[in-house]
This record gives sequence, C-alpha cells and structure tokens, in this order.
Amino acid sequence: MGENLQTGGKLRPVDLARAHGLSTQAVRNYEEAGVLPAAARGAHGYRVYTPGHALALAAFLALVPGHGHATATAVMRAVNRGADDEAFRLIDQSHAQLLEDRRTLEAVERALRDLAPVPGAPAVEGTGPGGPGGRGGSAGSGGRFIGPLARELGVRPATLRKWEAAGLLRPRRDPLTGYRVYDAAAVRDARLAHQLRRGGYPLERIAPLVEQVRTAGGVEPLEAALADWRARLSARGRALLAGAAELEAYLREPVK
Repeated sequence: MGENLQTGGKLRPVDLARAHGLSTQAVRNYEEAGVLPAAARGAHGYRVYTPGHALALAAFLALVPGHGHATATAVMRAVNRGADDEAFRLIDQSHAQLLEDRRTLEAVERALRDLAPVPGAPAVEGTGPGGPGGRGGSAGSGGRFIGPLARELGVRPATLRKWEAAGLLRPRRDPLTGYRVYDAAAVRDARLAHQLRRGGYPLERIAPLVEQVRTAGGVEPLEAALADWRARLSARGRALLAGAAELEAYLREPVK
C-alpha cells in the first residue's frame, strides 16, 4: 500500500501509470531502463516520483511514434545523464531519415511516371555485345540480360534472382542459352520493385502491387499505395514535432 500513498507534489507509480494507460510495472521498467530518472525512496523504501518524472514519461511516450522505441529510449537516457547534444544528434538523425524517405517517395513517383507502357511497349535495348553478365544490355531482339540490369539498378544479380523467386519478376529464358532475358515489362517490374524496396516496402507487399500493374498494364493501381506512403510520412513528421514539444517541456522542468 505504501506506493499508493500520495502527499503534496509527490507522485506514486500508480499516478504515472494511470495518466498514460500503463501498468505500474511498466513505469518501474522505464525507470530501470533510464527513460525516467531514478526516483527517490520514501521512509519505507517506496518509490517517490515528482511532476518532473511525469514530464519525462510524457516526453518519452511522445517521442516513440516519430522516432521508434529504441531511439526514444536513447534520447531520454542521454537527456537524463546531461548529454543533451547526444540527444539532439539522435533527433537530427530521425529528421534526416524522414527527409531521405521523402526523397525516396519522390524518386518512386518519378520512376513510375517514366515506366514504359505495357502492352505494346518497345523492347528495352542495350548497346554493344554482352552476355548475361557482360557489359552490353542487348539480348537479341528481346531485352536485357541480368548483369547489365543489375548494374543499372545498383543491385546484385542475386537480388534480381531473389525478386524472381518472390514473384516480382518474370524474365523469359533465351531458348539457346537458357539465360534470363528481361523484356520491357520485366525491366519495368524490376525498376518498380527496386524503388519500393528503397521505400521500405517488404517483398510480400511489393508482389501484389507488381501483379496489379501487370494486370492493368499501367501504374494506376499504385496511386493508393503512394497516397498511403505519403500519409505515413506526414504522420511521422507531425509525431516528430509532437515529441519535440514534450521533450522541450521536460528540458525546461527537469526532475528535482
């Protein structure tokens, strides 16, 4: 019962827990993890928290949606030991990652605008001689070998084979050599898969999107996915702002 007593400006673990829908054990765990500063102990050894601890907990919970649990924990640990610059560096990294993700989305949108229309698209030709791993991109009258395509995308040939196994790519086989040949549709699918992977999409989510593009003969089915992606980036941006506001409030009123 001692931890359920409250006097003056002192707070019990249950007070912090109830304010955020947590268990009292979660509050203790956060203290042990360094998210909250160490609590003072009462005459009977029970934890005694302060409004400063409440601000620390609110800051951490606000940081999590934008930064993730691990980074939010690292930020609070740094602040609680007085290493504010380290905390700010971690926050800067999250903002930089969000900017990079926005650029990736823009790159995906540009790539989709540039994808060759199918059906009836002309074959994608390379120049010069080359085999499956050669410098040239031409594969007879029908497209591109795996090596040149992998270099164009900046991936390993093994990655293209992995995407094929996952159903993302459907290259044809040269009847004489058995080498994989990527025609215009397969090159389009490879470029699309590459950009979506850069955007953080797992293979199992990319496969149905690529299939929709194949079926429709265009990229219109991806508009909803891109809109969802854009909305998630905006939500992260707002979460970063909300987390910064709560952290600033804690920094102004540290635990005493």
